[in-house]
Amino acid sequence: MTFSLSHVRLLCLVLVLSCVQFGGSVHAESILRVLAWPGYADADVVTAFEKKTGARVEVTFVNTDDELWTRLSRNNGGDFDVFAVNTAELQRYIDKGLSAPLNLAEIPNQARQLPRFRYTSSIPGLMRGQHLYAIPFTFAEMGLIYNRKLVTQEPVSMEAMWDPRYRGKVLAYSGSVHNFSIAAMIDGSKNPFNLTAEELRAASRRLVGLRRNVLGFYSSPEEAVKLYLENDVALVFANFGTQQVQALRDAGADVGYAVPKQGALAWLDCWSITVRARSPRLAAKWIDATLQADASTRFSERHGLANTVTMTSLSNSGDKLVWLQPPEDADQRHALWTRIMSGDILRKF
Repeated sequence: MTFSLSHVRLLCLVLVLSCVQFGGSVHAESILRVLAWPGYADADVVTAFEKKTGARVEVTFVNTDDELWTRLSRNNGGDFDVFAVNTAELQRYIDKGLSAPLNLAEIPNQARQLPRFRYTSSIPGLMRGQHLYAIPFTFAEMGLIYNRKLVTQEPVSMEAMWDPRYRGKVLAYSGSVHNFSIAAMIDGSKNPFNLTAEELRAASRRLVGLRRNVLGFYSSPEEAVKLYLENDVALVFANFGTQQVQALRDAGADVGYAVPKQGALAWLDCWSITVRARSPRLAAKWIDATLQADASTRFSERHGLANTVTMTSLSNSGDKLVWLQPPEDADQRHALWTRIMSGDILRKF
């Protein structure tokens, strides 16, 4: 068979275009786009992952749930391959079609997680039907930090924040949703995330009492440290858990940490893969890499947060943890909390 010069040129053009297209695909799949909270994409894990897979990792950090939602929703998740999200938020990502079901066969280290996290069907928010959408990575319970110089006995209940002995010496968190859940738990609610109208009224009355008892409400760990160091503080509600304890101790505070007997609210951050991930298998390899025992232990040591693979001083398997879930009406809780903070309903209760 003979080819004319025009045939040869046409064949070369096709080959060039094919190579360009194939090369572009390889390039796209060799970049893993991670959306996560500060510290979650540890530099050592990134370096080891890039060396092992030949891929390049691009990390984008977020600081709030709102920012996470905005970034991932833009372009319908097409800007990222894998992201970190807590179980209370995950369901809306599934609802919007942004999170993809996982194949556990591609994440073998999941089978080596601590029993509390290995059995994913028992954790609210991870499943939709028979499909698993996220793998637990790190968690923190919201316990009580106490000043060892002012509090002689370890607190056993969140009710300590209402104790008149500590009036003006308590730091609480400014978040409306969590505070109503805490108040409801103290009042014996069976589901602090799905309150009836009467339970909301009871929780409001209790939070009015908290408003009268505290020194103030903080929003960030840094603010809490500053308030603690500048005032005579006995108790701090640890919205940021053990990470917050470490921050106070690093600042020179002599503090203890207690998980109340009635249990503590706890957030659980997980890895999930986007529906539009360029390479779901590469994203699964990332999740698996973060679940290695050495990487997990190093993460806890560096960032003061418990991991889901190894037991550390930051975790206690005997603690009763109440994993966060979406509330019955976040807007209503926020509206009530705003009135409590403004003093608008102090007299009413």
